[in-house]
Amino acid sequence: MEFNRPRGTRDFLFEEMRERNQAESTLRRVFESYGYQEIQTPLFEELKLFTTKSGDEIVNQLYNFKDKSDRELTLRPEITAPVARLYLNELEKTATKPIKLFYYGSCFRYERPQKGRFRQFWQFGCELIGAKTPQGEAEVIALCTDAINSLGITTADVNINHLGIIRGLFKHFDISVETQSEIMVIIDKGDKDLLIESLSGDEPVIDNDELNQILLKLIDLVGDKSIISEVEDLIAPYEEPKQALEELKELIELLESFQVENYTLNLGVARGLDYYTGVVFEIYVPELGAQKQICGGGSYSLVKLFGGQEVESTGFALGFDRLMNAIEELTDKEELPSHLDVYVAPISKDVRPKAFEITQMLRKNGFKTDVDLNGKKFKKLMNYADKIKVEKLVIIGANDLAEGKVTVKNMISGEQNLVDIDKLVDYLKEE
Repeated sequence: MEFNRPRGTRDFLFEEMRERNQAESTLRRVFESYGYQEIQTPLFEELKLFTTKSGDEIVNQLYNFKDKSDRELTLRPEITAPVARLYLNELEKTATKPIKLFYYGSCFRYERPQKGRFRQFWQFGCELIGAKTPQGEAEVIALCTDAINSLGITTADVNINHLGIIRGLFKHFDISVETQSEIMVIIDKGDKDLLIESLSGDEPVIDNDELNQILLKLIDLVGDKSIISEVEDLIAPYEEPKQALEELKELIELLESFQVENYTLNLGVARGLDYYTGVVFEIYVPELGAQKQICGGGSYSLVKLFGGQEVESTGFALGFDRLMNAIEELTDKEELPSHLDVYVAPISKDVRPKAFEITQMLRKNGFKTDVDLNGKKFKKLMNYADKIKVEKLVIIGANDLAEGKVTVKNMISGEQNLVDIDKLVDYLKEE
């Protein structure tokens, strides 16, 4: 009988897990430096949490099931909706705003596996709840760019838009909610030919040539802050989108205060979900090709959709697996230090009990320590210590033990010294 891992999943061995843990620890430090605190939500939630957020069509992409009490549940496909649910359950009435939280965990989607896209994947993200925009939006974008830069990813391109501009135009031309959603999904796909066909083909989605021409020009605007004047010219005759443009201009000024310089204004970024209301952004690493997007985020009104009070929310989710791909693609692979601080090598059978005792002493004093458990010959122990690149080798010999000592060998310099057992901890800490 043969057992294989499920399609679209992966096994991570020792070195890869250490690399992932190192990246995770780096991200945690950055998020915590901004005052964010970690939360966790369940791996599975009620199915209706996600159908309410994204529509019934999402069910085809989910690992959903009924439990033994016939409840409709699903493995979470993302963590934004669970965070909104957590906020409603635990924080809405008691927490002081703004609330800064971050999360890291695995998600599940039933999709065709391909490079950079798996059925089990990890997200590292945050939510800023109850902060006035655009100050909150600027800080969230700064956090996101700092997090990515901290991993050594230097080519990331932050693309920023304000959906209030397009939604303001929709309002002026009295476009139905259903039609708005259809157009936003098409824009979000980034397929220019499809959008042109949808707006100017034989059967345009929007039956208004004036609006269609504005939209086609608008989403083509990509560049630095100099394109703002072009946006102003396009929307000059219409009052409804002007407030959003003013907010975008204020955000640009604030990004300078937050020392964010590497960004692109991209009026084609849509985040095609109805609950996104304000600034949106996506981050691309061009070297990753078709799977270049490593982050998506923005300001949204999701809590209200779930029955809560209106509250400002801004957040983003980093695709952790794609971050790891970007690190591999863009940074020089560093040789990781040994997973151990000390390796204990008993020379003979009669000294093993004392070797185990010394090992436990070192572990209880904070040293990552291992000891030979298989009774290997001393030469093999030396070879193993060299193979795992441990820096300190503690050699336990009968003659040394008779004097209350052990030999400590520095595997890098080759230097070795006799050390009193009762001074071993201090000696290793000083080395």
